[in-house]
Amino acid sequence: MTYVAVSALSHPGLIRDRNEDSLVVGPWTLCATATENPQTLVFPLGTPLVVAVADGLGGQPGGEVASALVVRRLASTGPVLTNEEDVREALHACNREVYAAADDGDVDGLATMGTTVAGAVILPESLLAFNVGDSRVFAAPRDGLLQVSVDDNPPLEPGQRTTSIVTQCLGGTSKYRAVTPHVTAAPLAPGDRYLICTDGLTDPLPNDVIDELLREYDDGRAAFELWKAAIAAGGPDNITLALARVADQ
Repeated sequence: MTYVAVSALSHPGLIRDRNEDSLVVGPWTLCATATENPQTLVFPLGTPLVVAVADGLGGQPGGEVASALVVRRLASTGPVLTNEEDVREALHACNREVYAAADDGDVDGLATMGTTVAGAVILPESLLAFNVGDSRVFAAPRDGLLQVSVDDNPPLEPGQRTTSIVTQCLGGTSKYRAVTPHVTAAPLAPGDRYLICTDGLTDPLPNDVIDELLREYDDGRAAFELWKAAIAAGGPDNITLALARVADQ
């Protein structure tokens, strides 16, 4: 039997007062929670499996509310996402839901809440990578890390490696704004690995450091070593990551 092992964790880091990240793996969600020990879940390859992270916008109220809304929506719709158009429509629906919640008169102070999202839908023979914002999806073969998501950031200045500014996200403005999701299809085979993470991992850690750790470790140990390295680099933001590996039993 071919299966997917997903190892994941979410942690506030060392600077932020709270965790505004959320995570979804199949029907399982983790919202605004701290986990220092990776959890590994195993799923038979077959029914579409969604694995995604959402990073609530910092500096604006309600980031954790927006990210939780998005992963819970993806958890409920994941099993019916079978093609690129399904994924795009699911992300548009997530965007509408964030704006609808922000407009709810029963909830104060959430008018500009927003979140990024990045993830993958794992199908029997292919993978659909997606994102809105600057959370990332990487293919992680043994011969080198490859980013397959598209950062929604303005151009960097010379010598600048990261920026906290995003050019699109789900929600995030006082008036509704549509998004243009990035969705990429790729073939899938046993041995393939994908890393899905918020910028709390990629801002403090250059790609070559992430690549080195993923060459050395798998599954829960890899997730733990990545988190540990981000903490050692200062843990400046919430850190949420999921490492998905396809294998034959």
